[in-house]
Amino acid sequence: MLRDYDGTRDLTVVWDNGNGAAGEVLRRLTAKLPGKHILLFDDIDGHFPNHHPDPTIPDNLVALQAKVAETGADLGIAFDGDADRIGAIDGHGRIIPGDMLVAVYAIDVLPRHPGGVVIADVKTSKTVFDAIAKLGGTPLMWKTGHSLIKAKMAETKSPLAGEMSGHIFSPTNGTASTTRCIAACAWCPGQPQRRHPGGAARHLPEHGVDPRGAVPDRRDPEIRGHRRGDGRLRRSGAEINDIDGARVTTPDGWWLLRASNTQDVLVARAESGDEAGLER
Repeated sequence: MLRDYDGTRDLTVVWDNGNGAAGEVLRRLTAKLPGKHILLFDDIDGHFPNHHPDPTIPDNLVALQAKVAETGADLGIAFDGDADRIGAIDGHGRIIPGDMLVAVYAIDVLPRHPGGVVIADVKTSKTVFDAIAKLGGTPLMWKTGHSLIKAKMAETKSPLAGEMSGHIFSPTNGTASTTRCIAACAWCPGQPQRRHPGGAARHLPEHGVDPRGAVPDRRDPEIRGHRRGDGRLRRSGAEINDIDGARVTTPDGWWLLRASNTQDVLVARAESGDEAGLER
């Protein structure tokens, strides 16, 4: 884990363990990392007395954002309960979305793996795939799911993959990969002598993803029949990627409807370059 850190200056980082499994590892890791490290809720407690340890839910990052603001920290990192997913906020308290973290990591990984395949799941913003290509990588959209992505990584010899959920897949993972996240988030592309918090994320384009949430009960006959619209969509000129549900691309942007792997719901997302396109 310590070998993964290559930052050129000391940073102040707040770590929110959320009373999850990473507590002892975090104490040992941060004791040996340069810079100043502030730990929140590092006691392991399966009752999760402070907040639910899901870093994809903004309400669960409130304490982390407050501590970053209070201490003037450069970066905040949060873990889920078993520490294989992370969330991150920059020094201004802004959440770096889980899919955008894939692009941040790609800034660090692709110089060492030029042309490498970088995998992101079907829920990921188009901004991320565009950023991977601009960085000289080969973007690949794949099915959501831990085991599905790991199998695709092995097949394509990918050095990096990630999901919107905050799963980051690399030779190191979870707690270990956060040390690279610190370095990557501190780097200012094109100005290697000026490393500062959120630098990599700030230089990525803004995206217009609107997480529309989930439609309950995918067994509803009307929902089961949603694929009947595929023909009409194709005739209208839409592009449909059906590797995992239906991701439909139109001149306005794209929208996704897919059955969750873990809940009895259909997950929906949409992205456009402007509000009018998003509304359509």
